[in-house]
Amino acid sequence: MITKETSRRLDPEKVVDSALAIADDEGPAAVSFRKLAAQHDVTPMALYRHFKDKDDLLAAIGDRILAGVVLPTPNDERWDKQLHTLLTAFVTALRGHPRLADLTLPRILITEPGLALSERALELLVEGGFTVDDAAEVGRQAICSLISLVTTDPVAREVSDPEAREASLRRKRASLGALSPERYPLITSAAGALICPESRDRYYEIGLNLVVAGIRGIRE
Repeated sequence: MITKETSRRLDPEKVVDSALAIADDEGPAAVSFRKLAAQHDVTPMALYRHFKDKDDLLAAIGDRILAGVVLPTPNDERWDKQLHTLLTAFVTALRGHPRLADLTLPRILITEPGLALSERALELLVEGGFTVDDAAEVGRQAICSLISLVTTDPVAREVSDPEAREASLRRKRASLGALSPERYPLITSAAGALICPESRDRYYEIGLNLVVAGIRGIRE
């Protein structure tokens, strides 16, 4: 039986902490009320006092990630420079949670940090010459592209064990390297970079630059 004392000592924020840790390590499918209850020494039913179901808990994880977005202070730089800084802040918050980045998308227009991010992005896009409706469409596609950039991070998609990850990458490089250099000269010479970027920072820098350049290009 769940007592009032048990309910009081179950901190939902700490449950989200635990769920986030599990999901980061094993993916969102690994999150379960039973596993979390065992970690917090309560029965699974105790969690239902704070979360309607697993989807509600995953939404809380998405909210937690969005809460990590540190919005830059507006300044006198061009709208596209400020937009780049804003989107970089968004990606920075997501980079630590590549398996969970897509949990933020349905929460952006619901949770306060997501709304603040959206409002600022729209302000900058309108300043750049877009109509409000076009700014909304451009902003939506930019956010979706950046979430995809994080979820498809080549390093993050590999196994977490360093030795196993390097072995997997070597196999993939060797597979491309074994192709005919006469038929595929550029692919075989770029096998390493095609499989995994040498620098994750450079990977994200290129991705952000492409998104902002594309947005700027529409207006030019």
